[in-house]
Order: sequence, then structure tokens, then C-alpha cells
Amino acid sequence: MSYDRELLLHGGKRNAVLDLPDIQRFGIDSYGDANYVSIYGLQPAEWYARGIRLLGRTAVECTRDELASTIARDVAALADHTAQAFVVDPFAGSGNTLYWLLRHLPGAHGLGFELDPGVFDLTRRNLLIMGLPIEVLNLDYVAGLSRIHAAPGSPLVVFVAPPWGKALDPVNGLDLRHTEPPVTGIVDRLQRDFAHCRLVCVIQVHESIQPESLTELQARFDWHRLRMYDLNAPGQNHGIILGTNGWNAP
Repeated sequence: MSYDRELLLHGGKRNAVLDLPDIQRFGIDSYGDANYVSIYGLQPAEWYARGIRLLGRTAVECTRDELASTIARDVAALADHTAQAFVVDPFAGSGNTLYWLLRHLPGAHGLGFELDPGVFDLTRRNLLIMGLPIEVLNLDYVAGLSRIHAAPGSPLVVFVAPPWGKALDPVNGLDLRHTEPPVTGIVDRLQRDFAHCRLVCVIQVHESIQPESLTELQARFDWHRLRMYDLNAPGQNHGIILGTNGWNAP
């Protein structure tokens, strides 16, 4: 049995709390790296020894350290516009992306939402173990966004990475219209509810992406940039779309 994306995300390990050999085997079988699922700045053996635990689905869906840190540096490159920002992760999962965004954006305030009760309970426990001042609430993204009251003209950074589920097709690539919920609908809501802000959307994508869904998304922004990261073997790499509304990045 291969410890791959299918087993951990859609199979019998989806809602199982993984032990260390599970985590390391997933990394080896899928990426040739036992330390692939590094989070909070720690390799698997280190975070597991501290009592950190992940569900199978979270091990697949989390943005691991190397990728999360790279994304955060690109967001921080817009420093003049993101300083003192409100940073939101509507699908927080492990909270690791929020952790890295706040590390690279000193002075920013962060808030995450996680609807799944099993994921939320473990994440809350993990953050307490790590002593991280990151707030994650057990809410869906619609209810969570309604709690944000950003001042007119203030910078708002939103990391948009809903569960991909079956939206990542091995033949046709990632269709952003078929994530759970669709990325396009999330961006439409953000643009409607926060039109008064200097909005930065940070959307996680895959190197194999369905072109029509990419075009539809990019057309929604005043300014956008696609960044791909060569961190894995070909066919396994991720990237982001940076998109702004209410201002144009330099």
C-alpha cells in the first residue's frame, strides 16, 4: 500500500491521527523525502516529539514549511502595502501558512478559520503546544469573514487555499472552479465585502492548472502575478497567484 495523496485525503487515513512512521512514509512514498511534512519550522520527528499531531487529510492539505515560507516572502515583497496588515486564512488547516505569513509580516494581525471540527481541535491543541499567538476559530469562511471589520484603505491579505478535493485532476490539472468551495466564488465575495480595503489575495495553485479557470480568476483582479516554485519533482510543484484590488502593486 502506497502512502499517497489518495490514501490520506480520500481513503482510510483521511480522518486518522497519523503516527510518525505514517508521516514519514507519506513523505517518502509521495516525494522521496521523509521530512516533507515539516511545519512550524520543525521536521516531523521534532514536531511529533513535542506532541504535535495531524490527521491524514491535513498532512496532504497543509502548506509545508519550505513552500509556506517561500509564499510568505513573496507576500512580504509588497511590504510597503502589507505592513500592519490584517492577514486572514479562511481555510486554516494546520495554521502553518498563517504562521509563516505572520513571521514575514512583522506587526500584522492574523486570524484563521477552520470548519472541520477534527482538524480544528488538533490545530488548536498544536498551536497551544507550540505557544504560538495565532487565533483560529471553528467557523466556515463566510461566517468568519463577516467578523472582520477592516478600516477603509487598510491592507487586507487573504490566503485563499480551500480544499482541492477532486479539483486536482491527474490529466487536466487543477480547476479553481471546482475546489471546495470554488476559488472564484471566494474571490468574488472578498471583492464585494472588502472593496474599501487594499486587498491582496494570495491563491495557492498547482503547476498543472486548467487554463480557463486561471484566465477567469486573473480577470477579476486590478493587478495579478503568477509565481511557480520549483521545490519538488516536475509535476508536483505548487505556486501562487498574487492578485490585488483597489490598488496596483509595483
